[in-house]
Amino acid sequence: MFAICIEASHSKGMGHLFRMLNFATYLKEQNEQVVFFINNNDKTKKILKDNNINYEIVDLLENQSNWENDLIGKYEVDFWINDRLNTTEKHSLNIKENHVKLITFDDLGAGAKNSDINVCGLFFNNSNLQGKKILKGENYLILNSEIDAYKKERTGIKNILVTLGGSDTYGVTVKILKILKKYNIKATIHMGPSFKCLDELNLELTSDYEVISFIPSLIKEFTKYDLAITGGGVTPFEANASGLPCLIVANEIFEIPNAEFLEGIEASKFIGYYDDLKENIFDNLDKIDINSMSKNGMKKLDTNAMSEIYKKMKQL
Repeated sequence: MFAICIEASHSKGMGHLFRMLNFATYLKEQNEQVVFFINNNDKTKKILKDNNINYEIVDLLENQSNWENDLIGKYEVDFWINDRLNTTEKHSLNIKENHVKLITFDDLGAGAKNSDINVCGLFFNNSNLQGKKILKGENYLILNSEIDAYKKERTGIKNILVTLGGSDTYGVTVKILKILKKYNIKATIHMGPSFKCLDELNLELTSDYEVISFIPSLIKEFTKYDLAITGGGVTPFEANASGLPCLIVANEIFEIPNAEFLEGIEASKFIGYYDDLKENIFDNLDKIDINSMSKNGMKKLDTNAMSEIYKKMKQL
């Protein structure tokens, strides 16, 4: 049994959920059993129900005494996956005392040193990673396997998508819309499931901007566009792998290396931290070599990480 423990909310975002949803789907395809341990979030519960995935609600913020023991016994857990970024030492030791294999993702917490594997697909220049085994870099970055069915080479910019995460914690969508209006650039705006800035967005919208939400597959939606404006998490990697170049806004400091990596392989452009954006690029969109960027993304990124991670886990 694989247990996947995540937190998702407006403040924490929804990226951990979607990453682990992709991995859970892969695990089920390998005939593995999966259960999620989650915080009480309505959006999370609905998404897991819609995907027929079993879950149990846990008060992850309350330091209950060894709450992990009961869940490990109840579900006969063999592998515990933490996608919470900051695993505490107490939490990791409680899991390990039950002779369960602990796998963490992009984890910088004190408990990461007790993990059997720390999967760090989103870390490219961090030397302070801990774990008995560290899987680092883009080869271990979980991307949606749907990408393989929707790859498409772009040749010019006709349609632009703005998609800044499941929650857009800092309201960057509204800021980007104001810039697009300034430069008279039309676009489609995607609102994630926990988007909270609708009132502010409505104040800025004109007929030049279509708003979409509740998309069954963002990967399939990508095929309609030639350029995307995204955050610096997993989304631009998935877009680039499908052939969709991005202008990347770093919503968090730790997203900056991600954006710099994708700019380095010439699949995207990094336009800055969310409170200090390089607006001039919007005045020169016609000078971007979209075709070259599109081909670079498809050539240099793939969806093989899940099988590689699963293989390493089963070898433990």
